[in-house]
Amino acid sequence: MPTFTRTALRCTAAASLLLGLTACGGASKDGDGPIRIGSSLPLTGEFSQPGKAAKEGYEVWQKMINDRGGLLGRQVELIVKDDASNQNTIVADYNALISKDEVDLLIGSYSSLLNLPASAVAERNRMLYVEPAGGSPEMFNRGFRYLFFSQQATSDKQGRLYAEWIAGLPADKRPKTAAYPTIDDPFAAPSVDGIRMILERAGVKTVYRKTYAIDTKNFDTLVNGMKANDPDLVVHGAIFEDGVGLVRSMLKAGMRPDHLYQTTAPSLGEQYAEAIGAANTEGITFAISHAPQAKTPGNAEFVAEYEKMHGGLPPEDAADAYAAGQVLEAAVKGVGSIDDQEKLADWLRANEVETILGDLRWNEDGSPAGEFLIGQWQNGRVEYVLPESFATSDRPLSGWRPKGAS
Repeated sequence: MPTFTRTALRCTAAASLLLGLTACGGASKDGDGPIRIGSSLPLTGEFSQPGKAAKEGYEVWQKMINDRGGLLGRQVELIVKDDASNQNTIVADYNALISKDEVDLLIGSYSSLLNLPASAVAERNRMLYVEPAGGSPEMFNRGFRYLFFSQQATSDKQGRLYAEWIAGLPADKRPKTAAYPTIDDPFAAPSVDGIRMILERAGVKTVYRKTYAIDTKNFDTLVNGMKANDPDLVVHGAIFEDGVGLVRSMLKAGMRPDHLYQTTAPSLGEQYAEAIGAANTEGITFAISHAPQAKTPGNAEFVAEYEKMHGGLPPEDAADAYAAGQVLEAAVKGVGSIDDQEKLADWLRANEVETILGDLRWNEDGSPAGEFLIGQWQNGRVEYVLPESFATSDRPLSGWRPKGAS
């Protein structure tokens, strides 16, 4: 998969508007047959790990809504294509879902990288587009009317609670220096920058910054560069494979900063723990939208159904996809029809939706108006640690304490 800079992403998204069809939604309207909902996900390629988790989340939502009698009294049929983690493929996929598969509704892909061009196709066709994972601020500065993000906040605000916690530590316990490696990704980079700006204002000196290509496989050189600067804190903008790769290289190099924060990768649950060694997860911190033990309405039922269908506890990306389905469901039920998708979008702007991630509401541009939680690996499982009112653990947030080898 080629590397895309954020400038190229803007060009790709704009070009995809020209590739979009002129039709307004799928061919079928309100009727008696199944409601066909289309998505393209990265089931292969760089983003396949979270992409497959998102597919599982959609499948659980489909099963549960159909068991309740469907949507508007009609069964839900999911049509999922594999975009292979490629921007050009996802544009073709969403065009095909609209023109050839004649879906009634769309639901989003994984990552800002892929949702940027895909949402442009939806906008051109004036179809509602609820994305489960695409919180780059760039998503919402294009004046789109049909785009909505079904997590709590955009990526630049994702780590705010964590950064403020670090900044608020007593001077003798606060990290003095920090390193900021990040993948060239429109979600990860703003998240890292948001944390960095808060910490620099608090006096935490930046001693290393590096953006690496999305197809990077070997992290030894990057880790050696960080190690030479001996940072107290590492804030890593990661997806999955690169998150695993960096930790493995750090362990191999004997690099043990006092604190390690990563985006996305630690939320992949058992897959992440198995990849780096469960003993090495202790104290790794990250922003989180969902935890299986959360007391939000409907979460216990979702977790039970996920375990029944797919085994184990649901990773965060599966929960995010399920929540996107809940948002789409709420809009359709609120309007009472799928005939006018502008009404669906207007309904979401005017209403709050109850999901397993908590109550979600949106700004005029479709960005969420809430706040991420902060999670940490403790004793082999993910716990909420911030804000304290949502904490699922009696232990406070602490530093990274790897105990084994990968």
